[in-house]
Amino acid sequence: MRCIIAVVALSCFSLSALAGDLGTAAALRDRALGDPTAYRLLESLTTEIGPRMVGSPAAQHARDWGIAELRALGFAHVHAEAFAKPSWARGDESAEVTAPFPQRLWVIGLGWSAPTPPSGIEAPIVVLKSYAELLAARPGAFKGRIVVVDQPMTRTMDGAGYGAAVEARYGVLEAAKRGAVAYLVRSISTSQTRAPHTGIGMPTAGLSPIPMAALGVPDADLLADMATRGAVRVRLKLQSFVRPNSLAWNVSGDILGSARPDQVIVVGGHLDSWDPGTGAIDDGAGVVITTAAAHLVGLLPRHPRRTIRVVMFGSEETGGSSAAYLAAHKAQLGKIMLAGESDLGSDRVYAVKLPAGVAGLPALAPLAVVLAPLRVFVSPDPAKSSGSDLDDMEKAGVPEFAVNQDATRYFDYHHSADDTLAVVDPAQLNQNVAAWAAVLYLAADSTIDFRKPGR
Repeated sequence: MRCIIAVVALSCFSLSALAGDLGTAAALRDRALGDPTAYRLLESLTTEIGPRMVGSPAAQHARDWGIAELRALGFAHVHAEAFAKPSWARGDESAEVTAPFPQRLWVIGLGWSAPTPPSGIEAPIVVLKSYAELLAARPGAFKGRIVVVDQPMTRTMDGAGYGAAVEARYGVLEAAKRGAVAYLVRSISTSQTRAPHTGIGMPTAGLSPIPMAALGVPDADLLADMATRGAVRVRLKLQSFVRPNSLAWNVSGDILGSARPDQVIVVGGHLDSWDPGTGAIDDGAGVVITTAAAHLVGLLPRHPRRTIRVVMFGSEETGGSSAAYLAAHKAQLGKIMLAGESDLGSDRVYAVKLPAGVAGLPALAPLAVVLAPLRVFVSPDPAKSSGSDLDDMEKAGVPEFAVNQDATRYFDYHHSADDTLAVVDPAQLNQNVAAWAAVLYLAADSTIDFRKPGR
């Protein structure tokens, strides 16, 4: 009984001792719910810049946009860090059934697809129900055919369905080993529209051995249905080219800490996007959510103890941002106390996950109190990964936190022409900003060593 009383007393003392922090965090939360900054930024980015593939003129415009907006919002040390990498760009694309029932198909090339000859490729197809079926086939089994993998994706709140399905998008090497002349995959998507969803088709940069593309979900079903009636032939035209010496940029700015400005919490989203849509939810939303949240913290009369750094990562979709940021900041790595990325759209936050050993610390007890009115809970499970732009820092020892969003409808739109401002709910966008602002303020104002929380 004495132990229970002691624990209760400690919890009460912690909340009382941090009442000022609790009040400030609650005020930030409430202000964020009505603040127009995030939506204004997202409207500007998607309207004035649009899609932002690495190597395109729009990527440079996005860099300049990011620098200008961070400066206008009062961030310090605003700058861009360039890094070199190859880039891939699509040209004209088309596909059609030529027999037995001629009609157009909706396709989009996958990143790093080899081009077809200008006249295209025409060949019989073989439809497989899963990626596992492709792997089970013997070498040479599909010689001279176009392989179609029609594996559906499961809709889930946490995005786990995507993780289970996306391996099929990387099946081009396995299809080529089995003699295929091209590879088509059902879009990794929960949508029922004909808009196909693109994405990287090769695990590493470099052209695929055969052309590869994603089919709109109904068109994958159409081919599967046709194949039950007999042989099907498809003509595929995919044009693309590679720029071997492109540049990308990580753009960043700081809200300087009041007591330990050398200790940094790194947050952000990725500024690049695929080209069919305008990159609103992937990942313009993540960029503006973290920027707006840090900006609101920066408006406080007293900044939190530590610096909050917003990074607009320049090449997530085709890789490179993570390694480039680590390389540029390796000397300061020991001062990066915590990192988090927003890269799962703009729908409501439902949970926050902290580094292992942190969630139960009394100093962060106010976090659950502040987040509760947003219907967000602090999970007892530690964060495993917050975003791919942080992977190299995480491997180098920087602890991550995750602000988990509802991804139920995210994969209806991402990597497709439907990824536009029209699918963003402003109220849910601001709920994200509110959750991020509370987490950033309390984490930045704490004295917790997130690297060694037990000490």
